[in-house]
Amino acid sequence: MNILAIDASGLAASAAVLSEGVIKAEFFVCNKLTHSETLMPMVDQVIKASGLLLSDMDAIAVTEGPGSFTGLRIGSATAKGLAEAAGKKLVGIPTVDALARNLTGFEGNIVPLMDARRNETYTGIYTLSEDDSLIVLREQCAVPLSDILEDVNKRGRRTVFLGDGVKVFEEQIRHECRVSFLFSGANNRLQRASGVAVLAEQYIMEGKGVDASLHVPVYLRVSQAERERALAGNK
Repeated sequence: MNILAIDASGLAASAAVLSEGVIKAEFFVCNKLTHSETLMPMVDQVIKASGLLLSDMDAIAVTEGPGSFTGLRIGSATAKGLAEAAGKKLVGIPTVDALARNLTGFEGNIVPLMDARRNETYTGIYTLSEDDSLIVLREQCAVPLSDILEDVNKRGRRTVFLGDGVKVFEEQIRHECRVSFLFSGANNRLQRASGVAVLAEQYIMEGKGVDASLHVPVYLRVSQAERERALAGNK
């Protein structure tokens, strides 16, 4: 099975090709360039580096959200365009799930933290099975950090935190987390398309691919512009 995976949901943008269970190529960029500038060139390069063609892909996978509203729209539009052009199914992967999938072999709970602004985080709680499959203990959500830390403390297991929210919330975690914990390393802290590809392979086997025209981003909450319009309407 060949899968082209794309992520533009957060600070970094990346693209990867998975073929027969092996990541053949991955490009990852985290700098001041916008995803609209970097994503398509990365997709072109990663396909060429994999030794495959777009037509060889069995599916296109993309992080469907939550995350940056602009980044999600860029990723969705890119993935839909590629899937429609190649006549392939599109697989939407929950962003927080994909972030958790960066880790392997960890015995304990995995808690991704994405900075959602307004003192909230996009997060969830996960663990790994004996065969290293990802198990969702708490589905991705948008909550204050204190909410997820309370849940972590109740579960009482060693926990690893990862995501761009680690830098934002590190002091609060150190103060409020009462279980043994650690922070992931720089190599697996941010979203990566390779994690998206690995989950997509599982999703495809479960029959979760859809027609590209049906794919829409999952924001989990309304945008700043929508909040401002609602407030203006209530005045």
